[in-house]
Amino acid sequence: MSVRLKLTLSYAGFIMVVGSLLIAAVGVYYLWYLPEGWIYTSGGDFWIDRGMLLRSFAPFVTIVMAFLLAIGLVGGWFLAGWMLTPLTRITAATRTAANGSLAHRIRLPGRSDEFRELADAFDIMLARLEAHVTEQRRFAANASHELRTPLAITQTLLDVARDDRTHDTGELVDRLHAVNTRAIALTEALLLLSRADQGSFTREHVDLSLLAEEAAETLLALAEEHGVSLETSGEVTPTIGSHALLLQLTTNLVHNAIVHNLPARGIVWVTTGLCPETVVLTVENTGPVLDPLVVSTLVEPFQRGTERVRTDHAGIGLGLAIVDSITAAHGGTLALDPRPAGGLRVTVRLPRRPLPPTARR
Repeated sequence: MSVRLKLTLSYAGFIMVVGSLLIAAVGVYYLWYLPEGWIYTSGGDFWIDRGMLLRSFAPFVTIVMAFLLAIGLVGGWFLAGWMLTPLTRITAATRTAANGSLAHRIRLPGRSDEFRELADAFDIMLARLEAHVTEQRRFAANASHELRTPLAITQTLLDVARDDRTHDTGELVDRLHAVNTRAIALTEALLLLSRADQGSFTREHVDLSLLAEEAAETLLALAEEHGVSLETSGEVTPTIGSHALLLQLTTNLVHNAIVHNLPARGIVWVTTGLCPETVVLTVENTGPVLDPLVVSTLVEPFQRGTERVRTDHAGIGLGLAIVDSITAAHGGTLALDPRPAGGLRVTVRLPRRPLPPTARR
């Protein structure tokens, strides 16, 4: 049976039960207080026969119950249809979305009730799905383009080497090695991004301050090469997550801060801190003054930020996108703010793990 039929039968059954109870109550009341036999009054005497009254009352009760049944069925059918009208619109929107059209919205009018809340929640879900699908399509297109570039370069180099036998093979091998290294780095970044998005990692106790020191030590040679000084400070910042992914997050932030810095005498500050419910990792760097609109797009995949790109380390455009995905997978937040004096400030907030009483730094 459909929901409308079930509701109709429920309404009709409820009316029949209430009507039966009401008639039974009236009958019991009168039978209890109404005497049987001769009644002597000033206007005359008369005889009351309860059995005859019940037999006379039975046809009337039958008619009343039949009328209540008809009213319950007809009224319940229309009432159920009126109540289920919003559900029909929601079902139609669901079928439209199932056919691939995510742009449709229910926009249920009327006052706020359970159906209105359901429709609004469904509209929010459709909007998020549409944005996610659009982002995934754009990401797939960008990834295909990025992966096609090194393959095309490799094909061109091989064609040149085949046509020109006298070409220097050493130079060819070096260029092929550089192109292949970039392709491998891009593929590993895509795999890491997918892993972070899926949340398929083992969670363990991690101290962000130790990861910051490890990342700074690993990238110290790169900082010296670019003439950038690294400064790390902070306190114990315990959290729970993947050690490898959080180390990758910290390394990406420090690497970006080194590469996108001043041509000489640049500075990178890496600090960690504690808040009541979160731990904070902040990476700041000197550099040119950045447009806030450009900064707001840096976490998007393959958005390198042309105002921050250095020709020697252009990157693959996934560094901050990976940071954003790892932060989201750990239940944290990522904030990018341009520094007034130039450069960028990146703040990562992650849920805090209770610190043992004996822990000291």
